[in-house]
Amino acid sequence: MTQPPDISVNLTHHFLIAMPAMADPNFSRTLTYICEHNAEGALGIVVNRPTDMDLATLFERVDIPLEPTGHAFGAMPVYFGGPVQTDRGFVLHRPIGSWQSTLKVDDGIALTSSRDILQSMSESGEPGEVLVTLGYAGWSAGQLEWELSQNAWLTVAADPRILFDMPPEERLPAAMQLLGVDFLSLSEVAGHA
Repeated sequence: MTQPPDISVNLTHHFLIAMPAMADPNFSRTLTYICEHNAEGALGIVVNRPTDMDLATLFERVDIPLEPTGHAFGAMPVYFGGPVQTDRGFVLHRPIGSWQSTLKVDDGIALTSSRDILQSMSESGEPGEVLVTLGYAGWSAGQLEWELSQNAWLTVAADPRILFDMPPEERLPAAMQLLGVDFLSLSEVAGHA
């Protein structure tokens, strides 16, 4: 029987910052929020890639009328969350609340993929802080650790203000500032110590 790889670090509630040499176009110049990281792998949401679709259009497509209390959400963009299940919606939100299908990330943030959260957003305007994506980023057991060993990503503990209080174009530079690094100063080739 094969044992799952031992994880020496848990990156749940951390940002992954794509290094400049990232060749995968899905992740070039992205900031990804890790929602779950364990021996089976990792799940994250790209948080700085708005699509051309707004939430009003998404609500219309899933046949949920946008009530007056939910109109504040209508103009918000839907994000490209990653290349896995791009036809499925995910809502990163706070407060956590109680929904049919929710992954609790930390004490204040959760990721929900059930329709009931969209209905609540429309009817009551809750949860008040949301980031809605189509798709997510996924890594199999040991894959993210291997990518980290190849210098594909920088990591830093997440700051919820970057997720919920900043426009998308400011999120990557703000996460870099948490590390004290300017994105433009990063080398295309990172060395191994």
